[in-house]
Amino acid sequence: MDTKRLILFIVFSFSILMLWDAWQKEQHPAQVATATQEKSGISQAPVPSTPVSETLVKEVVGGKLESGEKIKVLTDVVYAEIDTLGGDVRRVELLKHHDTVDKTKRFVLLEDDPKRLYLAQTGLIGNGLPTHKALFTASAKQFELADGASDVQVKLSWYGANGIQVDKLFTFHKGSYVVDVRYEINNGSAAKLEPSAYFQLTRNGQAPLGGQRFVSTFTGPAIYTDKDKFQKIDFSDIEKGKATYAKQSDDGWVAMLQHYFLSAWLPANGQSRENYVKKLGDDLYATGVILPVGTIDPGSKKETRVRFYAGPQEQDHLSKVAPGLDLVVDYGVLTVISAPLFWVLAWINKLVHNWGLAIILLTVLIKLAFYPLSAKSYRSMAHMREIGPKLQKLKEQYGDDRQRLHTAMMEMYKTEKVNPLGGCLPVVVQIPVFIALYWALLNSVEMRQAPFMLWMSDLSAPDPYYILPIIMGITMFIQTKLNPTPPDPIQAKVMMIMPLAMSVFFFFFPAGLVLYWVVNNVLSISQQWYVTRCVEKERAAAKGHVKH
Repeated sequence: MDTKRLILFIVFSFSILMLWDAWQKEQHPAQVATATQEKSGISQAPVPSTPVSETLVKEVVGGKLESGEKIKVLTDVVYAEIDTLGGDVRRVELLKHHDTVDKTKRFVLLEDDPKRLYLAQTGLIGNGLPTHKALFTASAKQFELADGASDVQVKLSWYGANGIQVDKLFTFHKGSYVVDVRYEINNGSAAKLEPSAYFQLTRNGQAPLGGQRFVSTFTGPAIYTDKDKFQKIDFSDIEKGKATYAKQSDDGWVAMLQHYFLSAWLPANGQSRENYVKKLGDDLYATGVILPVGTIDPGSKKETRVRFYAGPQEQDHLSKVAPGLDLVVDYGVLTVISAPLFWVLAWINKLVHNWGLAIILLTVLIKLAFYPLSAKSYRSMAHMREIGPKLQKLKEQYGDDRQRLHTAMMEMYKTEKVNPLGGCLPVVVQIPVFIALYWALLNSVEMRQAPFMLWMSDLSAPDPYYILPIIMGITMFIQTKLNPTPPDPIQAKVMMIMPLAMSVFFFFFPAGLVLYWVVNNVLSISQQWYVTRCVEKERAAAKGHVKH
């Protein structure tokens, strides 16, 4: 019995199972790190008992969010709205990215729509100090980055009855998704202050609009520290009170992730802080960081500042914004393969300025790298194709006596110098590359809405007309005809059905990945045809019957 085809089927099926398992892990990420040990100089009080947590629990009353005046800010890359109530960032539109569903609109990352609430909030902890529920005043209602200017600053002010003044300043920079957020606290009271500042991201647990069917991506909080590294926190774990993460550190950041985009608070390293995640209400969650400001004597003032990022998960830029921030582009266990593949892909794209063409050229490079290995396997398959009639005669000769049939087949393989498993190696080698490229294409915002040609306007989304999956099925069928026919009728039928089954499965894959597989199949067919013809000529020459 020819086991080669059965093994090929099992291996490829296993790759599909791996993809499915990866989707499930992305949907329910396991927590791999526990909370860090408390360090000296950091408050020892648990986060749930802090004043900020008591305030956060009351964030939404009756399903409505209180509002003040909207302060509008426009730069060359973002449009933002800041509410005078608390100085919340209530809306962020990314001017260089289109909406997922309606490409005529800008992509909205933060918004105060009750159905998809997503805010950046800050406040001060301490008696008589403004939280994110306090009302600020602003000098103007609109701010715009002026021509030739490098930044634009928005200033909000709060005045307490006890003589304390708090100014909250936002500095938006040209060409940047990073905003500097600074508190200036002027203690005009007769008592010293020992405030802390909190910076948090609040959102509901709804997945972003326009998600692809059968493709699961992570939405939720993430915390990074140098010791505990990158930790995703599932909303369901927060709901159950089972979330584990680094609660105290003196470095790192907190973020809220979704497919292709993120927002994050980025305190300076070396500053003690408490990280937290909380459930605020029905389908409402928060992650944030608490920073001690220090003692402020009467008549003195102090400031604290944190950078805020709200934008795309562009890998080259994230690594420059903050240590470890590029880890939000999570390729999983195959990062060691996915990251170099995307680096090469991005490098090619800089030359050709077309991601589809870059995928084609990357496929050619991968094929060239595996050419010697593939050629050896195709030679083995060509030999198997030649001895196919002999194997069929053995099957007819021994009938249902599988033991004698197996012994006779092994003897024939030895005599003919054929390795029945030789054709499996290219598939086995390509599986990790295939999965790694899948994650690279799925998680790279650079591929989002990237056009190729004709009907393919978004390589990160499935082919809208299923043309590429159908072409892929055709190329798989051609490959099946080039391969030796399994002597087992059941195996032969399975191999004939596989192209159709795989085409349907690939209907839901990103078009860029299907493009890779189509090009790979076309190159494989060409190589296999060439190698098979060479083997036939060699065999004919060995028998003294050279074919012309």
